[in-house]
Amino acid sequence: MFSQNISCEDAQRMIKDEDGQLVDVRSPMEYAQGCLPDAVNVPLQSIQVAEEMLDKERPIVLYCVTGARTRMAKTYLESMGFDNVHDLGSFRNYMSC
Repeated sequence: MFSQNISCEDAQRMIKDEDGQLVDVRSPMEYAQGCLPDAVNVPLQSIQVAEEMLDKERPIVLYCVTGARTRMAKTYLESMGFDNVHDLGSFRNYMSC
């Protein structure tokens, strides 16, 4: 099941117009095999580094393969004080528009 709480159109607009941060929560090996343009890799297993890598003032759009890791990452980031976190789910959702 794919999790998506932001549409691909809204995600692309947020990245372009609101200086949003596109975050790939897959493993470094998955990221190295290919990622969306301008995405930064913050693997779920080391999500605590987000405080050093991401700007809390800018919107964040999360993606992975199926949406399972994005749901968990969104919960973790919100517990760390990130208020503007959006779950795109699968990277395929971003490519669909």
